[in-house]
Amino acid sequence: MKYYATKISDKGNLAVDDTILVKGVEATAGSRILEGFKPLFSAEAVTRLENKGYTVSGKTNVGEFALDLAGEFSYYGENDATIKGAAAELVKAGEVEAALGVDVNGSTRRAAALSGVNFLKPTYGTVSRYGIISTAASGEQLGVYAADTAKIKEIMEVISGYDEKDGTSLKNKDLDYTNTAAVKGKRVCIVKELLEKADAETAAKVKAYADKLRANGVIVDEVSFDLADVANTAWQILYSAETCNNLSRYDGVKFGYRAAEYKNIDELYVNSRTDGFNFLTKAVILYGSDVLSKKRYDECYGKSLKVRRVVAEKFEELMKQYDAVLTPACSKGEFAPYSVDDAFIKVFEEGIFTAIANLIGTPALVSDGVQLMGWHFAEGTLLSLAGSVERMGE
Repeated sequence: MKYYATKISDKGNLAVDDTILVKGVEATAGSRILEGFKPLFSAEAVTRLENKGYTVSGKTNVGEFALDLAGEFSYYGENDATIKGAAAELVKAGEVEAALGVDVNGSTRRAAALSGVNFLKPTYGTVSRYGIISTAASGEQLGVYAADTAKIKEIMEVISGYDEKDGTSLKNKDLDYTNTAAVKGKRVCIVKELLEKADAETAAKVKAYADKLRANGVIVDEVSFDLADVANTAWQILYSAETCNNLSRYDGVKFGYRAAEYKNIDELYVNSRTDGFNFLTKAVILYGSDVLSKKRYDECYGKSLKVRRVVAEKFEELMKQYDAVLTPACSKGEFAPYSVDDAFIKVFEEGIFTAIANLIGTPALVSDGVQLMGWHFAEGTLLSLAGSVERMGE
C-alpha cells in the first residue's frame, strides 16, 4: 500500500491526509482533477500544530474527496488484498504520533476501526475547516487519528478553538478533551438496530467492549433508535447535493487537470471532468444534481433538512438519558477490494453506522474497533470512556 501521496520529511511526527492543505505541497484529495495543485497557505489546524513544534511527515493518500469506504479509490494510491486507510495504517505502525483526516461520510472512522486505532470526529465547528478541500460543508469535520486517547487529547487541545477565517467556527465554547475523568455511574446505550446490521464478529466486539465498560462501573443498556436508516438517507442526499455544488469549481480552467483534447469551452469542461473524476464521484455529483433539481428539491433536499432537525431532536432526547451511544463503526472487520462501479451502493450501506454524527454535527470516537457517539461537546466523556478501557490493558 502506498501510504504517502507526497513525503515531506523523514523526521515528521504528524501525517496529514490529502484533503488538508499544506503550503507549497501538492494537494489532490486523491483525485486526478486536482493534479499539480499546490496551495499558497496551510490549513489552520496544520499551522497551529506547526507553531507548537509538530512536523508534517507528508500527505497521505485518501480516497477521491474522501467519498469511499476507507481510502480505496485514490487516483494515486495502490490497493492491498484488504482495504485500509493510509493515515490509520501509519499511526498503527507507529511511523507518526498522530494524523489529521477529514470525516465527510465516515471513511476516517471506518479506516480507524479497520486498522485498530483511534479516530475522533469532534463536534461540528470546534475545529477550523479553513484549509480543507471541502465537499459537504454542513457535516464534514477535521479530526484526529492516534494510537491512544491521550494523544488525541494532546492534538485536539492544539487544533480546537475559534478561527475567524472559518464561518462555521464556534465562539466562546469551553471544550473538554480529558481522557481520565471518572466513568463509574455513566450510562451508555447500544443501538439494537445498528448492532443487528453488523456481522457476528463485529457485534461480538461491541458486546465485549460493553462488558469492559461494565467492569469499570458503567451502566450499559440496549435500546431502540429507529431513525438510523432515515438519518443515513438524509445525509446521503445532503452530502451528495453539497458535493455536487462544491465540485463544480473543478472544470479544467483555473487549476488542476485539463483534458488534452477539446474544441470549445464546453468540451474542455466535459472532457476534463470525465477524465478527472472517478465513477463514484461522478455518481455522487449526478445524484446531487438530481436532488437539487426543480422537480425533486422539495421532496428530497428540503425534506432531508427537516429530517436533520427531527433526528437531532430525537438524539438529544436519547442523550438526556445516556452519556454515550455504543455502536459498530462498520458492518465488518475487513473489506476486500471491489469495483468502483459498486462503490455508491456500498458506501450508502455502510453509512448507516456513521451518518448520524455527520448529519447533526455530534462527536464520534472510534476506539478498539467500535464507535462511541455523544451529544454536542461530549468529547471528554467519549475519550474518558475509551480511556478507561485502554487502561484495563496496562
